[in-house]
Amino acid sequence: MQQKVILNHVTREDVSRIKVWLEDEEVSETWFGRYSYGEPAHLGYHPAEMEEASDEEFQRVFDDPKHQTLSIYAEGEHIGEVHIAIEESLGDGQLSILIGRKDMWHHGFGTAAAQAALDLGFGEFGLFRVWVDIPEYNAAAKTLFEHLGFAHEGTLRKSRPHEGSRFDSVVMGMLAAEYTQKLQDRDSEVSHSV
Repeated sequence: MQQKVILNHVTREDVSRIKVWLEDEEVSETWFGRYSYGEPAHLGYHPAEMEEASDEEFQRVFDDPKHQTLSIYAEGEHIGEVHIAIEESLGDGQLSILIGRKDMWHHGFGTAAAQAALDLGFGEFGLFRVWVDIPEYNAAAKTLFEHLGFAHEGTLRKSRPHEGSRFDSVVMGMLAAEYTQKLQDRDSEVSHSV
């Protein structure tokens, strides 16, 4: 069954939950891991700083067109975050998805959030390519993006520190034409099953 999610603007309460979720080692490793100095990594903003930011700074960060950050809500509750780092000159967007609520893992919410983010990236933002960078130890994320139709584009050697070692990460991508074809295939499937 396809899960339903809504992507909302980020609130201060959402940022506080992200900060708490990232303190959990298992959660932070599914997101961006940790910086070499040990703090949980996060693209687009630093949760601890945003909790205390002025209203103007908060708005500046979350209105940044190069960092589209949205909260994932399911069943009326905040469960995670989507981030698309946009390189406008290339028409590229690096997609990252965090389901911070561990009780929601492996229930299809990541897939639903990825699909919603792709709809935004290719539909609203007009991107040519959306890509992800997945550490080799995150097999669930690799499977999720393979299932969505992302293609392997390369491997970054020993790019991810994790548990005292360094691991490769896999770059996978989807082009706008591939996304459009997927939508047509999905629509065709639905019309045949009715």
